[in-house]
Amino acid sequence: MNVLGIIATAGRLMSEEIVTDSNGDVTTHHWLLPETAEIIYGGLASLIIFYALFKFGGPLVKKSFAARTEKIQKELDAAAADKSAAATEAAGIRAAKGDIAAERARLLSDAETQAAAVLEDGRARLAVEVADVEAKAVTDIASAQGRVGDELRAEIARLSAAAVDHVVTGSLDDATQQELIENFIARVGASA
Repeated sequence: MNVLGIIATAGRLMSEEIVTDSNGDVTTHHWLLPETAEIIYGGLASLIIFYALFKFGGPLVKKSFAARTEKIQKELDAAAADKSAAATEAAGIRAAKGDIAAERARLLSDAETQAAAVLEDGRARLAVEVADVEAKAVTDIASAQGRVGDELRAEIARLSAAAVDHVVTGSLDDATQQELIENFIARVGASA
């Protein structure tokens, strides 16, 4: 209870006569209802407070409800915008998914084409390389044949010369051999 209520109650108690029973308890005219003056003053005070609440608090309540309604409407509008953006993005993703399959097919086709080109290029280079190796082998074989033939002729000539010398020395007498040497020296001297 506040100070004014205590002062009002004390003032009223002084002006009124308090009725008590034999035990000293305060008794009233009715077991449930307060005194008539309390009903009148309490009713008037309640009416004044209700009027003040309606007059000054009503617009604030209306304003807060309007602000709350506006906030909820903004949230609903934002949710609708987000939903439409998500639907647009989902459609874009679905379209991109379809594009991914087409792009995959295109990339695989390009890869197959490039692989075939690389394979064909490799085969062509291999054929050229094989032809070069075969040509070099033929050249090397011909060169080796010529070299071997020349070596063989040189060896045969050397062996023939040695055999002829041996046969000639064995079958010629000293006078014939001396005559051959002099003829040889004369031919060498004449050609010089």
